Order: sequence, then structure tokens, then C-alpha cells
Amino acid sequence: MPKIAIPTALRRYAGEQAFIEVQGTIIKEALASMTAQYPDLQKHLFDANGKLRSFVNVYVNDEDIRYQQQENTPIKEEDDISIIPSIAGGVATEEALKKNTELPELNKEEVARYSRHLIMPEVGMEGQRKLKAASILLIGTGGLGSPLGLYLAAAGIGRLGLVDFDVVDYSNLQRQIVHGTKDVGRPKIQSAKERLSDINPHVQIDTYEVAFRADNALQIAQDYDVIIDGTDNFQTRYLANDVSVLLGKPNVYGSIFRFDGQASVFYPKAGGPCYRCLYPEPPPPGLVPSCEEGGVLGILPGIIGVIQATEAIKLIIGQGETLIGRLLLFDALKMKFKELKLRRNPECPICGDHPTITELIDYDQFCGITPPAQAEKVASADDWEITPTQLKAKLERGEKLTIIDVREPHEWQISNLENYGAKLIPLGEFPARVGELNPQDEIVVHCKMGGRSAKAYGVLKEAGFKNIQNLKGGILAWADQVDNTMTKY
Repeated sequence: MPKIAIPTALRRYAGEQAFIEVQGTIIKEALASMTAQYPDLQKHLFDANGKLRSFVNVYVNDEDIRYQQQENTPIKEEDDISIIPSIAGGVATEEALKKNTELPELNKEEVARYSRHLIMPEVGMEGQRKLKAASILLIGTGGLGSPLGLYLAAAGIGRLGLVDFDVVDYSNLQRQIVHGTKDVGRPKIQSAKERLSDINPHVQIDTYEVAFRADNALQIAQDYDVIIDGTDNFQTRYLANDVSVLLGKPNVYGSIFRFDGQASVFYPKAGGPCYRCLYPEPPPPGLVPSCEEGGVLGILPGIIGVIQATEAIKLIIGQGETLIGRLLLFDALKMKFKELKLRRNPECPICGDHPTITELIDYDQFCGITPPAQAEKVASADDWEITPTQLKAKLERGEKLTIIDVREPHEWQISNLENYGAKLIPLGEFPARVGELNPQDEIVVHCKMGGRSAKAYGVLKEAGFKNIQNLKGGILAWADQVDNTMTKY
């Protein structure tokens, strides 16, 4: 029987299976067979009308079914069938990136520093001067941004732009290697600049301690040759894509989750697709967990970030085959790489033949972060959320509360509210276990930061529960505001 490869992000809904044997001679039958075995996959793959969601792609071997016969694409037992959800062959692009100015010279110290590049015929003196003349905008100095910044600075990129507005936290240090223990509490952009300047004082480092948003993105990005997406949210990911397309610049993409990584180069100006060609729409908020919620192997962003850095350098020196038109997948558990073909969608709203997006949009609204009118009314209600201090006061008064933790069992083991009677019902099991709860009880749902529990709140609302609240900021906020002895992660 054919097998469908299940990505890490969806395995929790498939009994933690990496592969599912299915029956059928076409993709539609195979997917129906799979969801019959694991019904929880249905809502993650199909919308209410039974249509395959636009942020989920299905490949047979290395071809997207959208460019074959879609759900009627025939399959054989030996075919490699993959589901590629959003997780968050190129041509040389030297001409596209070439400046009209003369290449800068290298001084004696730079020649010594880059000597191992200079003796490579693919780089040489001219290639290193191209690197010195180049400018790269790095959006994010976190997991992906750390190895990107370190290696691009060491390689001799002439100008690096860093965009970030976060501060260093202890939980960052497991993977964000540009920052150190002494930097905890400092703005990431400061510690990153300090470290990169130490690696290579010949690199000009410009910093933008702001959120990369529609009202500043074009102004920030316009003077850079290459844009690198090192972000961890869909709003900025779509924004980085649209900015790159509108400015005619390559967008070096990377994404990570748990043990899985993706990398590509989106560059319509060179004939390739953009990010919207791969994922026309983002998943609904809360459907795809972030690394902060789902975790990530600390080494993984190093692997994907280095691949991104390699692609950026190849673009600048005009050597090799870039990932334009290709999506590189990496599975750290199996230590395997897989490559899929990408095509430009002629109907893409921004890089297609008749684009409808000609300027930047509201990306929070596009990604569903701005709630619809009904949700706004609920969110503004006094009983929508409860703060940790308010919850603690209720408990101290002896009020009877049902506290539901919707995190995963391994998160529960790190820290929990078991002493206050909390019960663990992971979000993936929540819809099926609502019957365990009494609609008459006063219920407080919580997770790590409040996002997953907000989704559980919605499930309870739909089920007719009325006396419910979401713990604002989750258990991390509880640790900050109520119990500073609690372990944070």
C-alpha cells in the first residue's frame, strides 16, 4: 500500500506516526483513507467545505499536486507522498545583484583574513570584493539569525542590517548562539552587534530596534541587496516576502520546528516563485504551534541558518545552483535531506501575471491576528481573561475553580499548577474530552503563554460553556507575577 509521510507538526494528530499506510489509486482516495484512520487530521488538512487548505501542500515524489492533476493525481505503491504544511533550480543571479559602482578594494588585513576564500577559484579576489560590496538585511537575531549573522560577518559581507526589538532571555541561550549569559536582559540587537563586530570589525552593522512592520519595512529594506527571513511568525514572513517581491530582491527563507527544517530562495525577478506561491494563505492562528510552544532542537536553527547564509553568499558571488525553485526539507531525527520542486504560480496575487497586491497590506489582519467583529466583542468582555494575580486572589478566597492546563505532558513535568488542582488536557485532545468538564463549573484554561488556551476557550464557547476564562500570559506570567520560584522554560 502507498505511504504518506507525516510532518512533525501533524504527528500528534496521527498517533505520532511518521508514515501512514493508505489505500487508493489517486491522492483524494489516499487522503480520505488517512483521515478515516486518524480523524483529527481532517480539520488540519481540509476546510469546512472539504477543500484542501491553501497552507497545506501535497507532493507526489518531488512534484506539487497543484501542478499535476490536483487531488486526482494518480499514485503508485512506490511513490513518495508527502504533506508539507507551512511552519513558519536556480540560475546565477550575479547580473541581478550587480552594482553600478566599482567593487571596493581589500586592504592587507582583509586579504589575510579572507585568504581561504581568495585561493578558491569560485570566490577569488573578485568574489570577495563582491561580498564586501554587498549588503544583507537580516530580519531577526534569534535562532536562525544567530548563525546567519555569525557566518555572514565572518565571510566579509560589507554591510549587515539587523532588525529586532526583543531582549535576550535565558530560554534563548539553548540555540541563539550570538548571545551569551551575560547578555540576558539586554536588547538582542545590542548583543548581536557587539558579537558580530568582534568577529569582523570590517563589517558595517546597521541596527533597527523596531518591529518589522508594513509602515517601515520598505524604507528599511530598500537599500539592501538580499533580504533574509529569520523570523518566527507568519505576519513577518508574509511581509518579508511581499517587500522582497515589490523591491525585486531575493528572499532567503528558512523555517524550523522541533526536528524539521525548511529552506529556499524566493526570487520572482530571477524566474522563481515567491513564498505566496508555496503557501497562498497562512494557517489560522493557533493551528500551527510556534517554536516557543512546540519546541525546537537547539542545533536545528544552526543547520538551517548556515544553509541560508550559504545561499546568500552564492547569490552575491554568482556561483553554483541556488535554491530558487527548490524547497529543501531537513529531518534531523533521520538525518536526511529531501528536495521538492517549486514553481511560480501565474495566479499568485503578488508575483503572478496579474498581481492584485501592489502595496503592503495589514499583515496582522491577513494572518487572522486581528479578530473578527464577534471575536473582538468576546475579547473585550471583562470575563474573557483573568490575570495571574486575580486567579491567585480567587484561590486564596477559597473559590471553587476548575483549572485546565492544555499544554503537553512534557511541559507539565517542567512546571504546573497541580497544587491548585489543575488538570492536564492537551490541546490536541481537548475537543474530544470536553465532555469531562461540567458546564456549570467556573473554568480557567491556561497554557504556556495564553495562545493555545485561547483556542481551548473558543472550543468551550462553541460547546455552550459560559463561565470560562483564559489565564492571561499563561504559566510564564504566573511565574513572573505570583510564584518566582517556579521553573520557566
